Amino acid sequence: MRGENSTQGHMFTYLSPEQRVPQDHPLRLIKESADQVLKELSPTFRAMYSRVGRPSIPPERLLKAQVLIALYSVRSDRLFCETLDYNILFRWFLDMSLEEQTWDASTFSKNRDRLLEHDVAMKFFDAVVRTARQRHLLSDEHFTVDGTLIEAWASVKSFRPKGEPPAGRSSTDGDPGNPTVNFRGEKRSNATHCSTTDPESRLMRKANGQQARLCYSAHALMENRNGLLVDLKVGIGYVEREAAIEMLERQARKRIRPRTLGADRGYDTKRFVGELRSRGITPHVAANVAHQGGSAIDGRTTRHVSYSVSQRLRKRVEEIFGWGKTVGGMRRSRFKGRERTQLFALIVGTAYNLMRMAKILREPAAA
Repeated sequence: MRGENSTQGHMFTYLSPEQRVPQDHPLRLIKESADQVLKELSPTFRAMYSRVGRPSIPPERLLKAQVLIALYSVRSDRLFCETLDYNILFRWFLDMSLEEQTWDASTFSKNRDRLLEHDVAMKFFDAVVRTARQRHLLSDEHFTVDGTLIEAWASVKSFRPKGEPPAGRSSTDGDPGNPTVNFRGEKRSNATHCSTTDPESRLMRKANGQQARLCYSAHALMENRNGLLVDLKVGIGYVEREAAIEMLERQARKRIRPRTLGADRGYDTKRFVGELRSRGITPHVAANVAHQGGSAIDGRTTRHVSYSVSQRLRKRVEEIFGWGKTVGGMRRSRFKGRERTQLFALIVGTAYNLMRMAKILREPAAA
């Protein structure tokens, strides 16, 4: 029997968002972990706001909203707020009823300074890592480090000589909004030029032969057991090896001392390898035999089976960068400045860890 399309709406509804989300939905495990972590951060949230005045949007909701933005590749805060108005799954994840009004997109911008002032993104990230360690999902002995580039929110056209006045270069096509600028024959470098849009960004390229772009460098420290991210740092310029040492020092303050550290051939320098050995860390760095002066990695390291295992597992860090750029939107920063780009990267890294933890915890039940 053919059903009829009824346009008459119901006057009352008795369904809650909880009833509409399937029990086996992958977001359920992610929500459980996120809620547990955010409860631990309650003292930080209390310090962020005044004790008087109009109540704010709960910071827990704002942080979980940014996790959703990363998980579902939402391209902007404004689009998320529009989607939240009718997306039952998003409302359930944020503990909102169907009747509650969504907030304005400017709420994210107004609270971003609070998040930076109290270092909330890093605390959120660290709390998720602690939860993974409490659930025995992390290795405390074998790690991998690697770096990538995040494009800045700035055009190469804005890369001008330092001290050049804003109107110091005329357009060749008479278009003031998006002028055609001819840089042919002009030598440009980070020492003499900077972006007028995002002065902290640097002109960089990942490899020879690739186009140089205004970028920030991102550095990840991954544990090798399950491929979870344990530290993430956004820097200015080429500082891969220095960032690796800083992240190892941060782990040492948490009383975590790796036995091995895997890395690609870009880390194969005598200074970096010597620094690792002085810290009691075996450098499982890919040997760069084409390097002038030879590789700093010798047979006392490469002869062990563990070296081959580290070289195989270290490729997992590329999965983190791949997910962060294609799903999390980290290919290009949505913000200007290193601090805001760092906050953005940490939220994406937190979302990746929550997603990865949910997948690992689900696997035994599926088997």
